[in-house]
Amino acid sequence: MNAHEIDYQIFEEEMQYVELELDPREAVIAEAGNFMMMDDGIRMDTIFGDGSKENEGFLGKVLGAGKRLLTGESLFMTIFSNEIQGKKRISFASPYPGKIIPIDLTRYSNKFICQKDAFFLCAAKGVAVGIEFSKKLGRGFFGGEGFIMQKLEGDGMAFVHAGGTMARKELSPGEKLKIDTGCIIGFTQDINYDIEFVGGIKNTFFGGEGLFFATLTGPGTVYVQSLPFSRLANRIWQAAPQGGGKDKGEGSILGGIGDVISGDRRF
Repeated sequence: MNAHEIDYQIFEEEMQYVELELDPREAVIAEAGNFMMMDDGIRMDTIFGDGSKENEGFLGKVLGAGKRLLTGESLFMTIFSNEIQGKKRISFASPYPGKIIPIDLTRYSNKFICQKDAFFLCAAKGVAVGIEFSKKLGRGFFGGEGFIMQKLEGDGMAFVHAGGTMARKELSPGEKLKIDTGCIIGFTQDINYDIEFVGGIKNTFFGGEGLFFATLTGPGTVYVQSLPFSRLANRIWQAAPQGGGKDKGEGSILGGIGDVISGDRRF
């Protein structure tokens, strides 16, 4: 094993967190902002990139970390190491309601491709977090994820967060699945990912579901989320009062009465 072999447990149902058990000298890498809690004795360090190639030299680390900027991520990641005797535990939390997906890369030929907006939580040290370029113009321009996706490589465990409820689909050779582009979490490397035009004048102008589907063709495994973060953020933005203006309220009249009672509206 090149990656550290770690044990884990996922807690709760909606606002989940994952607890990792680190043996002495084991370590885990994580994106900034996902840390929840840890036992005393675990050391935290900020590193360039993902720390998967410790012998590549400083310039190699900088170049590897620089690729992460193309996916909108930081140059730096955080590594948490157990440097004392005895098992220690560390936990990472979901950023919003959904499911934490444990991905054993050894089950997927040591490579898994994620959309670049997927919330990568953490992974065993040794797992490489890189980028995957699309070779198809249609997918790059209209796929919603552009030409660049995120890839996880290695032989360890990685943990990704999905919004809402997660669906896992096993596609047989030639089997096709049409998905809203934002609902893709990730898929195995043998999946053929392309874009398909919805078609139809009414669908194009009045359908409200976008102009393109993502089409994933087997064989392979696909993970789908029911609530992409972009969709959640858009609904919250639409419901919020804009620019400090008048609150639309829920139910119009009752909403106005509620505002008066609560003191949010004055005559």
